Amino acid sequence: MPEAISHPLVALIRERGLLDDLQIEEIAQEVQRSGKPVTQILQDYGLLDLDSILQIMADHLGTMVVTLEPETIPPEAIAAVPTETARMYQVVPVALYGDTLQIALADPLNPQTMDELGFSLKHTLQLVVANPVEIAACVEKFYPAQADLGYAQLLKELGGDGEVVKEEGPKGMSISLDDAVNDVPVVKFVNLVLMQAVQDRASDIHFEPFEDEFKIRYRVDGALYEMAPPPRHLSTPVTSRLKIMANLNISERRLPQDGRISTVISGKQVDLRISTLPTAFGESVVLRVLDRGAVQLQLDTLGLPKDGYDYIIETINQPNGIFTVTGPTGCGKTTTLYSCLRQINQIDTKLLTVEDPVEFDIEGIMQVQVNEGAGMTFAKALRAFLRQDPDIIMLGEIRDLETAQIAVQASLTGHLVLSTLHTNDAAGAVTRMVDMGVEPFLISSTLLAVLAQRLVRRVCPTCRTPFEPSESQLQNLNLSAHDIGDKTFYYGRGCGTCNDTGYRGRKGIYELLAVSDPIRNLINDRAPTVVVRQKAIEQGMVTLREDGLRGIYAGETTVEEVLKYT
Repeated sequence: MPEAISHPLVALIRERGLLDDLQIEEIAQEVQRSGKPVTQILQDYGLLDLDSILQIMADHLGTMVVTLEPETIPPEAIAAVPTETARMYQVVPVALYGDTLQIALADPLNPQTMDELGFSLKHTLQLVVANPVEIAACVEKFYPAQADLGYAQLLKELGGDGEVVKEEGPKGMSISLDDAVNDVPVVKFVNLVLMQAVQDRASDIHFEPFEDEFKIRYRVDGALYEMAPPPRHLSTPVTSRLKIMANLNISERRLPQDGRISTVISGKQVDLRISTLPTAFGESVVLRVLDRGAVQLQLDTLGLPKDGYDYIIETINQPNGIFTVTGPTGCGKTTTLYSCLRQINQIDTKLLTVEDPVEFDIEGIMQVQVNEGAGMTFAKALRAFLRQDPDIIMLGEIRDLETAQIAVQASLTGHLVLSTLHTNDAAGAVTRMVDMGVEPFLISSTLLAVLAQRLVRRVCPTCRTPFEPSESQLQNLNLSAHDIGDKTFYYGRGCGTCNDTGYRGRKGIYELLAVSDPIRNLINDRAPTVVVRQKAIEQGMVTLREDGLRGIYAGETTVEEVLKYT
């Protein structure tokens, strides 16, 4: 229950006795599932209307509820809040009385936001409560998106003459690091980088110090894009600011550290996984953006072909056996497994997962984090799982013989095991397990199916343009003009929507190997990957390349993407 009432608004409502524990638990589950704001969920479920919610917050804060009417907000109040601040914190000025600025916040119960605004706005602040929809509309009206301008302006503030950090020695060790870390421009700069990343749908943010420069890069739809580099002397305060946000040890710069940051960006709850790595010129920091609102953990939204989807549903409803998802790092294996777990997560089933690390918290599932330093390995966790009376076990990755053997043992003793493997195709998973040292007869008797997958970039729907494929493109795909008939191929010209890349978003392409009796015989005979693959194709397996062609013909992706990943 403590987790369910951790949101301040839910805690307030509970204190007033307006909701019972069951309703609060339902709200917590919906927040975990959808990432929607609590205010929205309370209204969707018909538990409280908006006026009541706003009044509860106002009473708690000792302030009043106001109706935002854009035409009544004075221009001098609007001018008192910079654009990047308004968009970053979702804050709208309401009125200006002398030195006192009256403001409305999308998340008024977050004290950290008020503290940071107190630093950055040069007025005494008075908080009022308003409808979040009206706040968002006013932000869009008065402060239109110009994040690049805000970023450029901040770079100007941070660079030049008034350098934030005085350096000593060649490696730029800071004398006044505490001052620098809490310096308003540094805090604003880090927040702006995070906000820009979430707006651009980045999956990772890389902060990379080199000898003469400090690079910041985003990974969007699998490709890295570089931002305008900040001044080199900022690497230490920016890194330290990120470590403070994640409660890491800022004085330890010789060892890698891992942690999590949970923050509100543009009114959305976003979790960030942080990893630091000591390098020759300072610490490299990578943030993995875990935006719950952006990831729909539903099996039917993954774009699986119909027959593949039906077979997976049938497989994950088996009482025992092993279902494996394979592919390189970052191809969406974990998302697929989470979606499978969501599909079978029922009140009468006990689900346990062991992951390195736990990426998303899923309500109703016991999730265990691997901790090699403390001796908590995949194998050790799996052994403990078998004594916890589970029905279904998810194993983050089968890495070695010991883990593979326990997974096989678990499936033989009546458990369904879901796991991932790093192989190039579905048939390769079988030979990988044999190579690890698992007996073929154990694999053939436990393995139910193997799903190989890749993520290819989607053609931007705004600038999608038909074209005639060249002879060489068709040859690369092993197609002839006769094969494609009157099918249309598309590419993205590049536009403002997709940052001139021609792509927006990604889709999965899949290859599902169903382990049938003929395949089992080949596994028992230790047949090589090529033979297993050929037999699966004979039995109707759609290969990654063929599924990629399905995406090309549907106008969802391009020839280049399919050739790159298959």
